[in-house]
Amino acid sequence: MPLYFTLRFYLVAAILVLLFIISFFFPPLFIVTKVLTGLWVLAVIVDLALLFITRAKPDAERACSDRFSNGDENEVKIEFCNPYSFKSRVEVIDEMPVEFQMRDFVMKDHLKAKQQHTISYTLTPKKRGVYHFDRIRLFFSSPIGLVQRRFTCGTPFSVKVYPSYTHLSLYSLIAIHNKLDEVGIKRVRQVGADTEYDQIKDYVQGDDYRNINWKASARAYSLKVNVYQQERSQNLYAVIDKGRMMQQAFNGMTFFEYAVNASLAISYVAMKKDDRSGLISFAKEVDGFVPAAKQGGQMQCLMEQLYHEQTIFSESDYSGLSSFLAAKVTKRSLVILFANFATLNQLKRELQYLRQISRQHKLIVVIFKDRQMHEFVELSPKNTEEYYQQIMVEQYIEEKDHIERTLRQNGIITLQTYPENLSINIINKYLEVRRF
Repeated sequence: MPLYFTLRFYLVAAILVLLFIISFFFPPLFIVTKVLTGLWVLAVIVDLALLFITRAKPDAERACSDRFSNGDENEVKIEFCNPYSFKSRVEVIDEMPVEFQMRDFVMKDHLKAKQQHTISYTLTPKKRGVYHFDRIRLFFSSPIGLVQRRFTCGTPFSVKVYPSYTHLSLYSLIAIHNKLDEVGIKRVRQVGADTEYDQIKDYVQGDDYRNINWKASARAYSLKVNVYQQERSQNLYAVIDKGRMMQQAFNGMTFFEYAVNASLAISYVAMKKDDRSGLISFAKEVDGFVPAAKQGGQMQCLMEQLYHEQTIFSESDYSGLSSFLAAKVTKRSLVILFANFATLNQLKRELQYLRQISRQHKLIVVIFKDRQMHEFVELSPKNTEEYYQQIMVEQYIEEKDHIERTLRQNGIITLQTYPENLSINIINKYLEVRRF
């Protein structure tokens, strides 16, 4: 039976019990307590009648997007009404996906008679996948407030959590207008020699004679010159390591999830800058590949591929990655590798393959640093244990810096960044090295 007693009910009951105990020592109080108890029972009966005499039921529905953006706030709205002809207090429990582990999430409100109402809240998923919503539970109580009646409403449904896409429109607008510095992304003006053919025009004084098109001039009986423009289109590949080291987490999200979000962001901006974007994912082998392109459906293709990517509990094979790039990506491209080298020895095992890739392509290696560790070493140690913990953390940070220096010494562009700043920083780095 959907009937529940409120906290007010139990408080009144406790007070009455206490009065009965006191009345044992002060008999005149016994009559008063009996009267109060009778009034309390009557109030409960009236409260029950108010809540259960009506056959009307509230209509509640959940409204949200059919897909969520990973790592971002996603709004959920619940629309419902008060079925009673009096002001009611309502508690709303939305049976949200188990992934959020929110078992004490209750929303409370007061509604006028027959009032329609909407409440909203936000959810921030930390992992891609399918999330299941169940029913909506509404608990109504009358102005007396001793009893609650539960109603079960809503329809269970599922949403898919995709890589972070909520900021893509902002990146798009900013990239088109070359105002990336407005969100912390600096724009670097490049003076490059890469050119591509544009058109033929009549020769005028001051044109470079080396660009004269002699065949066109002969046909037209006048001098014609080729006009070139700076080449704007190149291939960009986001390469994601799916090995066990990418399962390290920061603020509830793994490095792998941050890399997936950043891959989508950099691909989107690259295509808005007229580059072709592709995707490669690997662990024991290269098992995810989207060739670089910039046609209309490329972003949807990349998003679907990223949606299904998962890490595995094994070491990654960089020799296989190097061989795959040599065989499948023959045109010189900008390759952005998202990895998490924890130790210098781990890097040295893979360094020869990274050098092979950098000889064929312009390679950027992204490595992660942990903000909590950097903040911890800035604190004053309170005891000997903390002192030695700080020494260990400092050694870990120094190891990361050594990894970065080793990569740079081998001619590999390196970006060491906090995970939460990854998307912004990789777009910044992309603009710096875009022309090569």
